[in-house]
Amino acid sequence: MNRLTTEERARILGLMIEGMAIRAISRQTGASKNTIVKLLRDAGRACSEYQDKTLRNLPCKHLQLDEIWSFVAMEAKNVPEARKGEFDIGDVWTWTAIDADTKLIPSWLVADRSGEAAKQFVADLATRLAGRVQITSDGHRPYLQAIDDAFGIDVDYAMLEKIYAAPIEGQTRYSPPVCVGAKRREITGKPDPAHISTSFAERSNLSIRMGLRRFTRLTNAFSKKLENHVYGLSIYFMHYNFCRIHQTTRVTPAMAAGVINKLWDMTDVVRMVEAWEREQHE
Repeated sequence: MNRLTTEERARILGLMIEGMAIRAISRQTGASKNTIVKLLRDAGRACSEYQDKTLRNLPCKHLQLDEIWSFVAMEAKNVPEARKGEFDIGDVWTWTAIDADTKLIPSWLVADRSGEAAKQFVADLATRLAGRVQITSDGHRPYLQAIDDAFGIDVDYAMLEKIYAAPIEGQTRYSPPVCVGAKRREITGKPDPAHISTSFAERSNLSIRMGLRRFTRLTNAFSKKLENHVYGLSIYFMHYNFCRIHQTTRVTPAMAAGVINKLWDMTDVVRMVEAWEREQHE
């Protein structure tokens, strides 16, 4: 059996990061669809485990939390009655945290938008931080209990609630509502008003939607399986944190946060994946 070289695997993962669909990658590289899907799964698992171990004791100070919507197989309104309530079909949400200073994304979670999901996400985030932080979330109510459970009083927390105008008559389905204002609520501690913002989190969500083909609206590029959706996100965040130089910091987020001291490229990521594969076969 022919095995892809490290460089070929790096190219395929790079094309995924740039938003190319699996069948298109197959046409561009000559690799079979099954080979590409296997690489997606292996790399997704390896990247998830690597970041789970590495993104610890982080010096983050100003975190912004948000969620981005997508779906698997079909939108919730189209899910058959017999399958309603199953998590692996219909609407899914990706919870993300971003550090406003280093631009690192230290934690994310693919789940529903429930209170239990909020608690799981924030609890994981809390275990990765080295000291007291300031957190800003959007107005999603489950954050209130989740942040209180995970941090208690050892946090400076504010909620930024956006105020939107009523939809304009004849407005198209995917036109965003107009934001006409925002209300700041200081919840815990003494959050610095200058850092009460979710702008970086919202911009990060836009990058996810532009960079991951699975998040593209009004196409058939959506994920067909939940596990592949998660693997795609894991690879995306690996590239974002370790390989992509941020225009503001001039280094990668992982370098800015002191997690690593050199720039990675996709070849380095593939070498990490290959080391993970060898461990699995031992």
